[in-house]
Amino acid sequence: MADRIRSATLNRDTNETKIQLSLNLDGGALEKPKESVAANGDPKSHAAQISKSQTIEVDSGIGFLDHMIHALAKHAGWSLRIRCRGDLHIDDHHTAEDTFIALGTAFKTALGSSTGLARFGSAYCPLDEALSRAVIDLSNRPFSVINLGLKREKIGDLSTEMLPHCLQSFAQGAGVTLHVDCIRGDNDHHRAESAFKALAVAIRMATSRIAGKEEEVMSTKGVLY
Repeated sequence: MADRIRSATLNRDTNETKIQLSLNLDGGALEKPKESVAANGDPKSHAAQISKSQTIEVDSGIGFLDHMIHALAKHAGWSLRIRCRGDLHIDDHHTAEDTFIALGTAFKTALGSSTGLARFGSAYCPLDEALSRAVIDLSNRPFSVINLGLKREKIGDLSTEMLPHCLQSFAQGAGVTLHVDCIRGDNDHHRAESAFKALAVAIRMATSRIAGKEEEVMSTKGVLY
């Protein structure tokens, strides 16, 4: 249905992380999940933004990860509330990985069928000297090729090796084919952020509804699996 609310809520609890997530792919109101995850201290104003069209609240316990998720949600047009409490006393791996597995799973649930959707999306996004390209296919076949070319060990409290792994985890959970490349850039913060913004715009394109093709699947097979 063209007017179906494309939203999902998710609670994901393991011995390593506890995640609570609400997602609306078209912005607007969010379903309220069952409260199960305590906040990581004070509200994180650096990754919260409420406007007429979107509500975004991100609290993973890792500041730069929050920043990337905030950028992804903002430019994809999502409303998103996500809270994760993970085993950061060990390192950042489980928190970052599980947050994006959960985000991908919620994306797939909210999207539902790809009938009537553009299916493919691509975008270039700059951030000052950095330029990134992202291409996505709502293929229902999880695959990813990520090349961000990051050189630093960490950006803030996030290991840079986790940034491509986060995008791989999203592709796996979402069941999408994903190619993201940073083409140029000197600053690793800029390289990463331009990549997440490019992905956001590509997602917005791929998930857009095509007027007149409401009952069609954009595939020669007639199905996507």
